[in-house]
Amino acid sequence: MKDRLAYALAQMTELERAADDVTPLHRIDARAQIVTTVVFLVIMLSVPLGRLSELMLYFIFPVFVAAMCGCDYLRIARRSLLVVPFAAMIGIFNVIYDRETVMMVGRLAVTRGWVEFVSILLRGVLSVQAVMLLIRGTGYLRLCRSMQRMGVPTVISTQLVMVYRYTYVLMEEALSMSRARRARGFGRRSYPIKMWGMMTAQLLMRAFERSRLIDRAMTARGFTGRMPSPACERRAWRRVDTLFCAGWIALLLAMRLWSPVERMFSTFNTIVQ
Repeated sequence: MKDRLAYALAQMTELERAADDVTPLHRIDARAQIVTTVVFLVIMLSVPLGRLSELMLYFIFPVFVAAMCGCDYLRIARRSLLVVPFAAMIGIFNVIYDRETVMMVGRLAVTRGWVEFVSILLRGVLSVQAVMLLIRGTGYLRLCRSMQRMGVPTVISTQLVMVYRYTYVLMEEALSMSRARRARGFGRRSYPIKMWGMMTAQLLMRAFERSRLIDRAMTARGFTGRMPSPACERRAWRRVDTLFCAGWIALLLAMRLWSPVERMFSTFNTIVQ
């Protein structure tokens, strides 16, 4: 448990430090990245479930954005697989109820339910990858401040920052208690359920006490409910930001309205016939 908590804290710290990298993506204004990501999600999720081949085209966005921010796309893809079990719980009902055959692979009949099931999985993976790359390219705190500058209600942006910060607090307290348990356990690895219940209650009490102290410290420093934005993050909108937004929005709209994969298959079938 201790190793997993320490690894999770290290990953969160690494993700926040990655926002200070100097890459082509980090030079783009966070607001431009937010707008582009939202447009990508809306257009990608609007693709009908049955058009699986068309949905595959939308992997262009996360692959290209990962290259712009200098991170390994395969690493992002592996992490995005965490959403697969949750998406599968939703898509499995399509397999059960929609049994219309849409194609034959040899002697195997592929039903519409299976096509929609795979489509739901791909949508979940693409959505998680887009959000992960958005946070990777902007940083969570910078993302929340940019949302605040775009007119998102202060209550929402501040709550998002608080959730992120108190995740650190909760994990640090859990790591401290785990180390104390291991130090006093004399190598013991298994504990009764009653003890785990007591540890959970103590963890919540310690987290509440820590949060109370943090609230007093923030109030003493003049916190009014609005997260301040550093001067370095209040830069003006530039031409490169407009080009980034306009280019991706035009490409995504063309992919959605023109349906290039479907047209290509139709042209190929016409030539063959």
